[in-house]
Amino acid sequence: MLHNLGRLFRYRGLIQSLVARELKARYRGSVLGFFWSFINPLLLLVIYSIVFTYFLPARFEGIEHYELFMFCGILPWTWFSSSLLESSGLLISGGNLIKNVLFPAEILPVVTVLANMVHFFLGLPILAAFLIYYQRPLHLAELAWFPVTVLVQLVLTLGFALLLSALTVHFRDIRDILSNLLTFWFFATPIIYPYFIMEPWQRRILNVNPFTHLAITYQEILFFEGPVGHGFWLLVLAAASVLFFLFGYFVFDRLRDTFAEEV
Repeated sequence: MLHNLGRLFRYRGLIQSLVARELKARYRGSVLGFFWSFINPLLLLVIYSIVFTYFLPARFEGIEHYELFMFCGILPWTWFSSSLLESSGLLISGGNLIKNVLFPAEILPVVTVLANMVHFFLGLPILAAFLIYYQRPLHLAELAWFPVTVLVQLVLTLGFALLLSALTVHFRDIRDILSNLLTFWFFATPIIYPYFIMEPWQRRILNVNPFTHLAITYQEILFFEGPVGHGFWLLVLAAASVLFFLFGYFVFDRLRDTFAEEV
């Protein structure tokens, strides 16, 4: 397993080319093309601003400009959920590639996660522009946590993507189950409601959810004033994410020889 894992670094050029191809293919044939990567999050944030300001005004003590608070969590959640949904059927749709003995199948979920990460990065300037417009405080000491948070999410998402892509080859129902599970997972994460309004017993339940700690950290870095108080939980999640990534790759590597037969 470690030998196969080490090969990924040697295929970095191939991964980079496939990520670029994936990004180009996503908007192929559209007039605006790659600019949709900026327009989509901009339109989403504008819609949130209109709805939650004029039609359904959300009121939480300590939260001003609720649409920005929610967008700080939705942006990374979109990266996470899209990567999982796309990875679940990736090996099945890419059967011609993985039947090639020389092609490492694990590259496909890696490319999907990285392509969605690029879209996450492209949405950040839109969020940053609104944060600056509304004069939300951004401090360098807090922003230093941002690359750490992104790295933790990347490792965690890769672990899920490898595990789901491998298991779905044998259990096709996972794709349908996953779409419903992600809906429940979204509402079980403090994205549309703040963590601090929950009761202590509710917080204990939310703490079991790994994305809770990512969402809270993004909110503390980008939205709330004051230091990042969730750093300890993020470091715990970082260690757990590494172990989960190794577990996901272990399952993927054990099932590797069966992919060609099943797809």
